[in-house]
Amino acid sequence: MKKILFQGDSVTDSERSRNYDGNVGYGYALLVKARLGLDYPNEYEFLNRGIGGNRIIDLYARIKEDIINLRPDYMSILIGVNDVGHEFSGNNGVDAQKYEKIYSMMIEEIKAELPDIRIMIMEPFCLKGRATENTEERPDKWNEFNTELRIRAAKARAIAEKYGLPFIPLQQKLDDCSLKTGATYLLGDGVHPTAMGHELIAREWIKAFNEIK
Repeated sequence: MKKILFQGDSVTDSERSRNYDGNVGYGYALLVKARLGLDYPNEYEFLNRGIGGNRIIDLYARIKEDIINLRPDYMSILIGVNDVGHEFSGNNGVDAQKYEKIYSMMIEEIKAELPDIRIMIMEPFCLKGRATENTEERPDKWNEFNTELRIRAAKARAIAEKYGLPFIPLQQKLDDCSLKTGATYLLGDGVHPTAMGHELIAREWIKAFNEIK
């Protein structure tokens, strides 16, 4: 049975169980599991190790326990919004250069330990919402947040290209869809997906997976 690992922050976490691997949360990981699990019975095991609030440095810190020791055949990584968001909320973000450096180190170490692993890089994203909107303290927060996150997204794409990994673009899909639905229909607070947002992510995830499975 092939093992699929979902890695990332709260978007991936989505209240998954810390004690029971069968509970992968309520987000896109669940939707992917439901689809692939039904279409390919008993071919895949699904693990979710996303942790809310994680930045790239937090994910790298648990590379051994939550990636290498699990020995997945496939893994997707969605990380970056907290590298930006934590700078706004607590002056504790990760700048773009360090984000790229640590991300690259992580990929290299994973590939060295697990040479046959197939890794998919997912694009971090945001829309306008209460987590990203302008405030009295930061009257230009949306533009700053959006600009910085798109820089991280470009870094994630560059890493995928550098190591020949599939890249799952999400920002433009969300931008386009939000023109019809409104931003909060997809990302309730501008960062965390609603059920419909998770479905959009799951569909793009499966498209990419079908190219490498």
